[in-house]
Amino acid sequence: MLDIIENYPPPALKGKYIKIKYATQLPGKTPMFAFFCNLPQYIKDPYKRFIENKLRENFGFTGVPIQIYFRQK
Repeated sequence: MLDIIENYPPPALKGKYIKIKYATQLPGKTPMFAFFCNLPQYIKDPYKRFIENKLRENFGFTGVPIQIYFRQK
């Protein structure tokens, strides 16, 4: 996933660049992922949907609800 994030980083907002440092899967019954970045409050819904679609495409989560969290590093 980090290769995809490096090629398509989140868009800059208010002149600030968002850098996603790493991602991890959280324990739970449904797939939950936490992405750690410097400015999680600036990540908008279109980029969240992009990440969700890439997760489904790369890991085969078709028809499964995915929860994605962006947290402060």
